[in-house]
Amino acid sequence: MKIAVLARTVRVWLKRDSGQYWPSIYHAMPSPCSCMSFNPETRRLSIGLDNGTISEFILSEDYNKMTPVKNYQAHQSRVTMVLFVLELEWVLSTGQDKQFAWHCSESGQRLGGYRTSAVASGLQFDVESRHVFIGDHSGQVTILKLEQENCTLLTSFRGHTGGVTALCWDPVQRVLFSGSSDHSVIMWDIGGRKGTAIELQGHNDKVQALSYAQHTRQLISCGGDGGIVVWNMDVERQETPEWLDSDSCQKCDQPFFWNFKQMWDSKKIGLRQHHCRKCGKAVCGKCSSKRSSIPLMGFEFEVRVCDSCHEAITDEERAPTATFHDSKHNIVHVHFDATRGWLLTAGTDKVIKLWDMTPVVS
Repeated sequence: MKIAVLARTVRVWLKRDSGQYWPSIYHAMPSPCSCMSFNPETRRLSIGLDNGTISEFILSEDYNKMTPVKNYQAHQSRVTMVLFVLELEWVLSTGQDKQFAWHCSESGQRLGGYRTSAVASGLQFDVESRHVFIGDHSGQVTILKLEQENCTLLTSFRGHTGGVTALCWDPVQRVLFSGSSDHSVIMWDIGGRKGTAIELQGHNDKVQALSYAQHTRQLISCGGDGGIVVWNMDVERQETPEWLDSDSCQKCDQPFFWNFKQMWDSKKIGLRQHHCRKCGKAVCGKCSSKRSSIPLMGFEFEVRVCDSCHEAITDEERAPTATFHDSKHNIVHVHFDATRGWLLTAGTDKVIKLWDMTPVVS
């Protein structure tokens, strides 16, 4: 069974005896659909609309009927994310009005809200701690502690140079993954309380969807470049170093172009500054002429490293920790079914594809 929201319609496809998927339900909505959340246990379908409403339906056991349950007047403008929490009977949502809100799914009443610094584009929730994670277009991730009718701001952090486009939470290892328009994924160690942030670089365009296979500890990231990257997170990864500041190359001591005094004293033309991705030192182009992949630091593609670091990196350290696959479309949404090993992708081309990921996610 597959569910999709297209323009003003909700469609359900069922797999027939022929092995092909055919539409079962075609339901028209009063406003264009913007997001959805489906709970298989209760067959509850929550759909966010452009007019700020969240419409809730219950699907029949044979998935041939949609019964309207209630509408939530959640936002003043388009709903960007919606999430149903069965354990607490809550409906969480974010909107273009820069509001995060949560409602009681039994009474339909609004329980509380929080104004974000920018339009939210990622939403995840941890049932055990009642922590909600909100990623927004400014690149910030906000963590709130929810109670029945109030919330507390715990912290906010920023690691991306672009907006957050997707979030994914692993409740077992207690790590949060964030994808961004800066083409990167960051793994945040929330449970370890050490502030560790591991950067993953494997896309040539913005990361638009994330999913996580808990049983194999593999992260699936999909992007605007059409790439599907499967990351092995069951390895000891290293944080990327902070870039160091210097007025001259930290290898050969040649001045950089803004260091006028040293240029005048040495009678030399200043050089452009670069940084080694492995040690973080400020170096000139001559001292960083080599390139290398550093998979344990998340660099699956070759990046600039200084000459001494290039010599120190072994062939074993260059062994890839991710596999790359071409989806042939610009992916905007992804869902992974761990029981079957199937990955569903939806693209800007309005095509839904179903992939058998068992050869790589196992």
